Amino acid sequence: MIKIENLNKHFAKHKVLNDINLQFNAGECVALIGPNGSGKTTLIKSILALVTIEKGEIHVQNENIHNQSAYRSNIGYMPQINRFPEHMSVHQLFNMMKSIRSEVTDYDLSLYEAFDIESMGKKKLGILSGGMRQKVSASLAFLFKPEILILDEPTAGLDPVSNEILKDKLKQSKEKENKLVLITSHILNDLDDIADRVVYLMDGSLYFDKQMSVLKEETSESRLNKIIASILNSEKQYV
Repeated sequence: MIKIENLNKHFAKHKVLNDINLQFNAGECVALIGPNGSGKTTLIKSILALVTIEKGEIHVQNENIHNQSAYRSNIGYMPQINRFPEHMSVHQLFNMMKSIRSEVTDYDLSLYEAFDIESMGKKKLGILSGGMRQKVSASLAFLFKPEILILDEPTAGLDPVSNEILKDKLKQSKEKENKLVLITSHILNDLDDIADRVVYLMDGSLYFDKQMSVLKEETSESRLNKIIASILNSEKQYV
């Protein structure tokens, strides 16, 4: 569904993506992880054409995204930082988004209902807590039934119950609806139950890309945080 070929990106003299080659497929959940500054968010923004591709190509559903925008209608995006119009109410935001996407008449309201977004409908977006903003953002990402879901630190600020609701929704999207789920998180334990595959970036380069089952076998660990710690500690022994 998404194919990335020889992707490079600089900001001034700093190279943030270094010859990245990846392919993401329907029906899988990919954990895109790495330390701060590793290039995760820039890679996501490149897929969404929110930053200019300097060198290389990205194909989404077999279409080159260069100078294209229509492909984004098939992507549900939950950014790390939500920049909602502060003086707009929650209801107004959803109504606005529906009017922009007027070609869609069948909505996925499962998270909207599970998070009880209706009860906060009259609240101004500027006064919402971090957790409330995350709920609104997640509900919007799923609203138009996209084939691809890209979520950047989606569980940050969510209470435990809401966290589990979102994780269950992601598992359902992958397993029952055959959607591609691409997710970044520093809370690696949140990815244990949903990620099939781990893509690890370091200093803008692809450090490894492996199935979760293979990583568990190689490290004899079952939790992602312990898997990553085992790999990084093992590498240090040879430095």
